[in-house]
Amino acid sequence: MARMAAAGTRERILDAASTLFYRHGVRAVGMNRIISEAGTGKNLLYTHFSHKADLASAYLERVAAQRAAALKHARRGAGDDPRAALVAIVEETAKTVRENDFRGCAFRMYLAEFPDEPAQDSTGGLSPAGVARRVLLAARSEIDVLAARAVGSGPDAEQLAEQVWLLVDGLYQQAAYRDRTDDGADRGAAAAVTLAKALVDGA
Repeated sequence: MARMAAAGTRERILDAASTLFYRHGVRAVGMNRIISEAGTGKNLLYTHFSHKADLASAYLERVAAQRAAALKHARRGAGDDPRAALVAIVEETAKTVRENDFRGCAFRMYLAEFPDEPAQDSTGGLSPAGVARRVLLAARSEIDVLAARAVGSGPDAEQLAEQVWLLVDGLYQQAAYRDRTDDGADRGAAAAVTLAKALVDGA
């Protein structure tokens, strides 16, 4: 009789894989290590995730959902004000990169590991790189929409969106090398928020 997967097995596997992928990178983590960390059998793992790429995609989708929830919470105070929403995005990013367990943006890190991976897999679905690109493009698109609402469509909105996106990108990039235990990292995060407020006020 085939062994039935225990309730929560998929989440346990994904929990283990997500931690390992984020700490060590997707390429460096083998399926056997995930099996060991999850405390599950090989057959059970492959019942839920037939390929490592499936597991990597699930990991990135989970991070995307967590980030979306955090941004939704952060923007709650902005109401329907697009300028306040743009500042809230930068503020939430600054807060995220200052967390002790932050090691970098999962999507940017994946694309750095696999820069040549196509957006589609062999079945025509999204590959992990496709998931990462979709999330980042959606984040940029949201900023484009908010900028257009703030100042109207046209060159001014395009410039504002580019400037805000550069602040977000810059926060993620500097977090990869800056010591989060010193005052410099705090100043960098605070400076990004100050710049965001100046940009939306001056636009």
